[in-house]
Amino acid sequence: MMQDIVRLLVFLDYCYHSDCVSGIQFLHIVSSEWEQHCQQMIMIRSIFLYLDRTYVFENSSLLSVWDLGLRLFGKHLVCQGLVQGRIVQEVLIIIQNERNGEVIDRALLKTIIRMLCDLQVYQIMFETIFLRETECHYHKEGQQQVTSEDYTLPQYLSHITRRLQQEEDRVLQYLDSSTRKPLVLCVEKQLIGEHQTTLVNKGFDSLLEAKRLPDLGTLYQLLSRIKGGLDGLCTAFGNYIKKSGMAMVSDAEREKTMVQEMIDFKEKLDTIVVEAFQKNEKFQRALQESFECIINKRQNKPAELIAKFVDVQLRSGNKECTDEELDRLLDKVMVLFRFIYGKDVFEAFYKKDLAKRLLVGKSASFDAEKAMLLKLKQECGSSFTCKLEGMFKDMELSRDIMSSYKQYVTAKKLPSSIDLTVNVLTMGYWPAYPPVEIILPLHLVGYLEDFKTFYLSKHSGRKLQWQSSLGHCVLRSFFPNGDKDLQVSLYQTLVLLLFNDSDELTFHYIQEATGIVPAELSRTMQSLACGKVRVITKIPKVKCMADLVPLLYYNGTLNRTSLSGTMVQVTRVSFV
Repeated sequence: MMQDIVRLLVFLDYCYHSDCVSGIQFLHIVSSEWEQHCQQMIMIRSIFLYLDRTYVFENSSLLSVWDLGLRLFGKHLVCQGLVQGRIVQEVLIIIQNERNGEVIDRALLKTIIRMLCDLQVYQIMFETIFLRETECHYHKEGQQQVTSEDYTLPQYLSHITRRLQQEEDRVLQYLDSSTRKPLVLCVEKQLIGEHQTTLVNKGFDSLLEAKRLPDLGTLYQLLSRIKGGLDGLCTAFGNYIKKSGMAMVSDAEREKTMVQEMIDFKEKLDTIVVEAFQKNEKFQRALQESFECIINKRQNKPAELIAKFVDVQLRSGNKECTDEELDRLLDKVMVLFRFIYGKDVFEAFYKKDLAKRLLVGKSASFDAEKAMLLKLKQECGSSFTCKLEGMFKDMELSRDIMSSYKQYVTAKKLPSSIDLTVNVLTMGYWPAYPPVEIILPLHLVGYLEDFKTFYLSKHSGRKLQWQSSLGHCVLRSFFPNGDKDLQVSLYQTLVLLLFNDSDELTFHYIQEATGIVPAELSRTMQSLACGKVRVITKIPKVKCMADLVPLLYYNGTLNRTSLSGTMVQVTRVSFV
């Protein structure tokens, strides 16, 4: 056997210095000789099996036949400087070729690597050099990738994932399993760790903007492999939220859509945190802190806009969603509400809007109103909603009072051509409304006096104060093509009733006849003459009415009735 090893050593030395033997041929020779040596050793071990099991077993200082054969092969062949260097060199060249996309003979490499492991020289002779060459390769490759003009983050992430998989595959196919951990760490360090800043600063915001969940998930998983890698990503995530959120909150032109945009933005970020960032607590905390920062940037404005948004959703004119969709939308609004510092500002605007919805009958659903009130109570406690709950109680009591009053009217045989509704409100629950003195038609005054007599007879010691700014009426209007009902405010009603007696009236005459203050009357006249439905016409057609004193008259759409000569008459009135 020694003669065969010496002969092979001389032959391999010749092959090393000969130009006619390629690297692949050289490795095939080594592989062939190794396999032949193993077969010979198996035969020899079988012959001397009894010797191994008795004499060698009893003398621990002696090597078994198999181990002795491995030592001789390693000592006289593999560990020879020239042969050893050529083996490592050729194996590294083949692996490099595979990394460059070439197809290689993996079975050959597996045999050579297995030989080095059996000879117990794998780590000393091969692994250290292999890891150093791997580090150099991926360092150069990473620099080329991130500095390339064609660099995009998704492509680079795909490249890293592919390289990691390829190295894992090499371990499975021909490298020793002990190499897996240092090899993967080497690739992660050179392709990820050395370029953390680039990964976060070049393309991350675009992935968030486009909501590319697979790419974001890949980025998260890759950076989580690096110590401290997620810290930079979390910081960049928070900065993106602040940057995008500030653009929404600070732009006055986007106020009408700000709340819906913030809801959509928050929903998108929640999805990213859950699906791409694996519900990581750091990212959830960054999301909460960033949203809290941006939503309070303009002090009380977001609180006002959120209250207005809720008002729009709860109005009866909103037919865009079902009750279930409305409830889900209100849940999303409550998410934004939690971030608001000025909750008292929200409460003030919400109370004012709620009062209008309840008093004018514009609420989309009483159940939806109650559901929203419950959400606020659960979030802020009963002290926050006690006055709001009082408003609902007042409305319920008012319905009971009106039911009793209708029985009273029937029993007393009082005038009932006008359907009167009175909402009796507790002053401490509702927004403060300054008392306004106006001049009511006598027949309306009579209805109010009848109700006052009824109410005080039931509740002695109480005082009724009429809030004319909250009153509204339904007017029967006579048009050539048929009668129409106009739903108008009490101020608009007083103005239109004056035109039953005259076709043309001046601004000052109307002001003296109704007692409405000029500023409020100007707004009322604008709504009648310049709204979507123009009931009257003004001359001249200028913006200001009080200063230029234009004449006001009905347009050609209304006719007087042949019997009474009226153009409008009150059919329903609601007072507060």
